[in-house]
Amino acid sequence: MSIEVSYQKAHVLEALRYHFIKQPEIKTLMIVVNVYAILTGVLLFLKKIRPELFLLGSVLWIILLLLFWYLMPNIFYKKTALFSYSWDFSFDNQKASLQSLQGEAAWNWEEVSHYFESPHFFHIYFGPKTFFIISRDKMTLEIQQSLRAILKNK
Repeated sequence: MSIEVSYQKAHVLEALRYHFIKQPEIKTLMIVVNVYAILTGVLLFLKKIRPELFLLGSVLWIILLLLFWYLMPNIFYKKTALFSYSWDFSFDNQKASLQSLQGEAAWNWEEVSHYFESPHFFHIYFGPKTFFIISRDKMTLEIQQSLRAILKNK
């Protein structure tokens, strides 16, 4: 099966946010900061600590939000030229390939370590940090189901 894959900036930024937030070290960091904020909020309410400690937790939370929700996805998007091209995505039960005038990539499904879906993309991972996103916007429901079946059975 073959489809054309193109990228819209807003959708790609959303997909990159999903990618960053799903990283285990970022999840852990966010949990620690949230627990700290809740704990200092309770202690501040009970008048056991000064407001500066609660303020520190709030500032850390805002910095993390800005960093992982806005800054990192935008930096990644600007540094990756691939999102400005249209690609032809072809796949069967053994392999998949992407082709454009700028280059091509191909892989066997055995190389894929895991995948997940976001509202507009299939996120296909080859390692913990090596991934590729395939737009679902121009895929029919039948093609999406075929791709899901291949990825689940790999």
